[in-house]
Amino acid sequence: MDIVGPLPTAPAQKKFLLVATDYFNKWVEAEAYASIKDKDVTKFMWKNIIYRFGIPQTIIADNGPQFDSIAFRNFCLELNIRNSYSTPCYPQSNGQAETINKTLITALKKRLEQAKRKWVEELPNILWAYRTTPGRSTGNTPFALAYSMDAIIPTEIGLPTIRTEAVRQNDANAELARNLD
Repeated sequence: MDIVGPLPTAPAQKKFLLVATDYFNKWVEAEAYASIKDKDVTKFMWKNIIYRFGIPQTIIADNGPQFDSIAFRNFCLELNIRNSYSTPCYPQSNGQAETINKTLITALKKRLEQAKRKWVEELPNILWAYRTTPGRSTGNTPFALAYSMDAIIPTEIGLPTIRTEAVRQNDANAELARNLD
């Protein structure tokens, strides 16, 4: 986990990103905040990690006060989550987080040359693009690794593909079997 910012101030004074990356499948969760306190990190963990994927075994973060507070340490202790911290003088030790942060910032800059304050609105699109793009290290998309299937992207809805037609045929066969019973 890492904090990115400050970024250009967006509506509701949001200027920071809290970013979490799964080390196995490279799935990224990110949320915008005006400021980030330990209680925000805890809420983020429940909403974006635990409720979606379950309790992680380990969290790797920097030594920021949000991650090193007594409240956050107790939260992790109660859920049996191991905390691991990158070295303050050597943030590259949490290289995956630094790489993801750079990727998100680059994507935000490309999309928002003129409207820098709209980055919060654009964030879900950037996360979707990242999650559905094959990674070099895995050869698969984070979506496919997380859900064991490829995402059906909006262009496939209007244009039938072998995959979407196969799903429709399987659904039709299942419905037919239910109606015959």
